[in-house]
Amino acid sequence: MVIKLHNPIVIKTEYITLGQFVKLTNVLDSGGMVKSFLQDQGVLVNGEREHRRGRKLYPNDVVEIEDIGTFIAVKVDE
Repeated sequence: MVIKLHNPIVIKTEYITLGQFVKLTNVLDSGGMVKSFLQDQGVLVNGEREHRRGRKLYPNDVVEIEDIGTFIAVKVDE
């Protein structure tokens, strides 16, 4: 049995867009790089390929960036 660990990305709102989420991972340096990366390669959101920066992510959504890692949206109350 393989257990996957997800790196938590904390959000303070009901949802976050995929573009904002990827920027919070600190994998890419700028919003322009995030836009280009998502258009060209995309990521897996809950196991499905996604290219839209505006895709809404909610708590417990899992984003896998190929060759980088797996991240999970975690909501915290202020």
